[in-house]
Amino acid sequence: MTTPYEAAYQQSIQDPDSFWGAAAEDCHWYKKWDQVLDDSGKPFYRWFSGGELNTCYNAVDYHIDNGRGEQDAIIYDSPVTDTIKKYTYIQLRDEVAGFAGALAAQGVIKGDRVLIYMPMIPEAVIAMLACARLGAVHSVVFGGFAANELAVRINDAKPKVIVSASCGIEVARVIAYKPLLDKAIEMADFKPERCIIKQRPMEAAAMADGRDLDWDAVMAAAQPHDCVPVAATDPLYILYTSGTTGVPKGVVRDNGGHLVALKWSMGNIYNIDAGDVYWAASDVGWVVGHSYIVYAPLFKGCTTILFEGKPVGTPDAGAFWRVISEHKVKVMFTAPTAFRAIKREDPRAELMKNYDLSNFKALFLAGERTDPDTLKWAENSLKVPVIDHWWQTETGWAIAANCLGIHHYPVKEGSPTKAAPGWSLQVVDENTNPVKPGDIGALVVKLPLPPGSLPTLWNNDQGFLDAYMEEFPGYYKTADAGFIDEDGYVFVMSRTDDIINVAGHRLSTGVADHPDVAECAVLGVDDQLKGQVPIGFLVLNAGVEREPADIIKEVIQMVRDRIGPVASFRTATVVKRLPKTRSGKILRGTIQKIADNKPYKAPATIEDPLVLDEMQEALNKIGYAKAKT
Repeated sequence: MTTPYEAAYQQSIQDPDSFWGAAAEDCHWYKKWDQVLDDSGKPFYRWFSGGELNTCYNAVDYHIDNGRGEQDAIIYDSPVTDTIKKYTYIQLRDEVAGFAGALAAQGVIKGDRVLIYMPMIPEAVIAMLACARLGAVHSVVFGGFAANELAVRINDAKPKVIVSASCGIEVARVIAYKPLLDKAIEMADFKPERCIIKQRPMEAAAMADGRDLDWDAVMAAAQPHDCVPVAATDPLYILYTSGTTGVPKGVVRDNGGHLVALKWSMGNIYNIDAGDVYWAASDVGWVVGHSYIVYAPLFKGCTTILFEGKPVGTPDAGAFWRVISEHKVKVMFTAPTAFRAIKREDPRAELMKNYDLSNFKALFLAGERTDPDTLKWAENSLKVPVIDHWWQTETGWAIAANCLGIHHYPVKEGSPTKAAPGWSLQVVDENTNPVKPGDIGALVVKLPLPPGSLPTLWNNDQGFLDAYMEEFPGYYKTADAGFIDEDGYVFVMSRTDDIINVAGHRLSTGVADHPDVAECAVLGVDDQLKGQVPIGFLVLNAGVEREPADIIKEVIQMVRDRIGPVASFRTATVVKRLPKTRSGKILRGTIQKIADNKPYKAPATIEDPLVLDEMQEALNKIGYAKAKT
């Protein structure tokens, strides 16, 4: 018997025009599209050609016109400033229309770029929506990003205006943004005409005469601006991803396909309806923040949570439970690393008992592979479905997911379940030949990509072809490796350039099943005899008092029992923490370079560069990384 998911998936692949055309009927258009899928310029596909719409209207004004004006649109919850502030859809519309007017007063028009360099405050969301209201293209850069990286993005996007704030807050530490911004503008070849700065009370920014304007002052003088119709194929935003080369790539998102896919995903993947409270615990600087803090929940008419805090330390490992309880969150989406941090601090989930989580229905995880131990801990603690799903900055929404709104499949540990409708996901070898179910290969998506995914890179069509289309003709290269089993479940093992190869055997990099291990990275280091040998880095749960050597022995034996002696997994070490990006991804490539004594550069996205020195010491103790780089 065909499940609702199978019927939806088959229609989306075999007849994308009817599938996505029906989804688009749920959105507001000033002018209906001429074609659902325009494939005249392959592999540069375009969705809803000829259609005209406005993203901000669909996110805000549409709900006021349909009776949701008094409903909360945004709840700003900031434990670091002890602030909770709510905006109804009407209040959000008024703020956004005002800031759109402020931008227009500085000469910003349709097609101009605006760079946003902000902390997790309501003004960041307001600025994004104001750009969309004008048809301007926003480029959000994670607040606190290094000046040289910010300069690279200024040069590429060429923003007419930069919107920033005086500072951000990392737990108890105030990070001044303005000196970083000033240095970036000084370094950049392209100079913005204006900067609009939100002054926060904990840090006053020095203002440059003739260039810098105060947010509150421009808002006080602004005339509200209405929504500007744009083509469905016009760009909504640029989001830079550094990728494996270290050179930022400007991922472009269009207006039409983005609206249709994200609004569709809320009901069908997350099982969320208008009026529900949805929380993506991420940052507006990342793709999750764009898609699922700002746009998708507002397209659907939900209440979205804007959280300025951390899973632990603001004030404790019960922060997430407080937010879920206090705001009646129905579905949450975050990274597995957040739950590993909570589990490490509160292994028995004692703090959860202090809160009423009766409104909470599902937890979605993404950003990295969800290890079985974290999955089981979350399931046992929360008693709700815990759903791993897989996507990328480039795709904008899930490639593979357990689509709760269509059909809830049984969870398989280590799998984000099945390819989402619209994604013709396949596994191929290096010659683009399909491999058998269960065999590891490159995960690729047969073209066309569904709406919401990137149509190209900003001013770099050739870079788009080189990065994503060249290696596997007719397919999008995800740069992830994995397999699809006989039931159609997807298993994402690692980046294709990051698979450990030991004596011809490829190993999964996820080993965190030991009860005393909070999280773990296993990566390959150079070995003259075997090519690579795996080394494990273990972060232990809080309160573990056993000898690290005993835990290491047990972890090694566990791997040998599962994979066999061929794994050659004989070396592991306990570390306090793992080097990660601010979005929670473990910097495996950087650790590997340290271990192999190869030159490395601390990535601009690293959460704390000091952790690299700690990794150096840990590797020295076990006989690697003898030379400081």
